[in-house]
Amino acid sequence: MRPRVAMVFAVAAILLGSAMLVPAAYAKLSGDDDGGSGGSGMQIVAAPEPTAPPPPTLAAAPVSVNFSGEFFSWALLDRESGSISGSKNLASTSSTESMIKAWIVADYLRQLGDKEPSPRMKQMASLAIRDSNDGAADAVWGAAGGSYRVYPNGQLNPVLKRAVDICGLTDTKRGNVAGYLGYWSFTRMSPRDAVRLGDCIASGKAAGPKWTTWVLDEMSKVRGSVKEQRTTSGGGKWGIVDGLPAEIKAQGPVSIKNGWTPLNYDGNWHVNCLAVTEKWSLAVMLRYPQKKGLSYGAKVCASVATQLVTPQPGAALKVPQQPIGKL
Repeated sequence: MRPRVAMVFAVAAILLGSAMLVPAAYAKLSGDDDGGSGGSGMQIVAAPEPTAPPPPTLAAAPVSVNFSGEFFSWALLDRESGSISGSKNLASTSSTESMIKAWIVADYLRQLGDKEPSPRMKQMASLAIRDSNDGAADAVWGAAGGSYRVYPNGQLNPVLKRAVDICGLTDTKRGNVAGYLGYWSFTRMSPRDAVRLGDCIASGKAAGPKWTTWVLDEMSKVRGSVKEQRTTSGGGKWGIVDGLPAEIKAQGPVSIKNGWTPLNYDGNWHVNCLAVTEKWSLAVMLRYPQKKGLSYGAKVCASVATQLVTPQPGAALKVPQQPIGKL
């Protein structure tokens, strides 16, 4: 064989061998060979999936409200842990107004046990909650054992005394308005006790096993706006529920009972908002000048609820930080 021809074959052999080595080397580098990704090969890691934020709920957080009035206080109870957070004055009291009607109805029904109330009394119980009807609440109050007599030494009426004992209330006391000492709406309660009351109703202690679901369902069907007000009844579907995002409302019913009255003896609106779900119980209690109107208090209650939502609506998805691999 001529020397030039031999040299051509030798060069061709070298180039062919090199071409065969490249895929093998690449496979080894990428960890695709039979020996795995050991040695100094680069490990390829798939990009992690974004993690969705937890479903929104209410949780302890700072609250800032531009409030102009005599009294502003709120409290939030985490129903899983039992912890209570809120404003510094969460143990201070104000008159309950119609917020207490939820307890009056629950107390009456619990005493019935497995018995059914008469059709009339069941309707009265429903109207006392759904429409905040005072006459209906008076009928249920009497059937539960309530009266308007004044008990000595500041004692609570038996209906309200049971709320203290059954629900573990610590700040609740008889109202001190002259001429109205025995009236249920002047019972003084703190936001701290109000959220305990909400939890007591939701847990079944207040109304008992047969009637708890019924009471919570009635509270979720409260109707009427701020503008739908009458002398002894009126719309009570406003406040906290207006401050909740759709994501929270979609998780299950929000049971509410508000209380509101413009009182001549001090020239203030007394406005209270109570809402309870499976996860939390929230109460906001206010006293402010009557000239501001009911809508002012409703907006304050809604603002508190909105500021406690966590995570806030529209929170971005987060991608977990993980190592890319090794070289």
